Amino acid sequence: MKYLSYVWFFAFSVLTLTSCSKESVDELETANLTTKVSPVHYTSIELEILDRVNDYRDQNGLPQLASLDEGSRQAAYHNDHMIESEEVCHDDFAYRYTALVNAEKAKAVSENVAFGYSSAEAVVKAWIASDGHRENMLGDHTHFGISVKEGKDSRLYFTNIFVRK
Repeated sequence: MKYLSYVWFFAFSVLTLTSCSKESVDELETANLTTKVSPVHYTSIELEILDRVNDYRDQNGLPQLASLDEGSRQAAYHNDHMIESEEVCHDDFAYRYTALVNAEKAKAVSENVAFGYSSAEAVVKAWIASDGHRENMLGDHTHFGISVKEGKDSRLYFTNIFVRK
């Protein structure tokens, strides 16, 4: 009999602790669940990269790219990953792509990464010299996200995300 009492007590506790009232569902449905994200504040080297990429596009008869804060946030997350893993890579690109499709209605996304350059001029020249990176720079894009972060070894990590909206 004592065992049966424990079973009933347990069942009562589970039903009581996991129940949901109508008021809480209504409150959840009417709550504003959006989060406000503050604008990105670009560093001078990030702005210079944007200018140099746009200058290169101008030289090739292409429209300039507008900065895209969400693209820059995704670029910053990727730089954090590269710094943490101490590896220049495109890991989790599918995540960044999906995040930009969902948040910005992106139609196309591509990215350039780099490591160890000391200036905007040097990294942009390196991207221009590389077929794949150059194709991204000259691609059918409308927007641009950029992040430059210093790693543990004081060298710079670069992620440049291109988006077509």
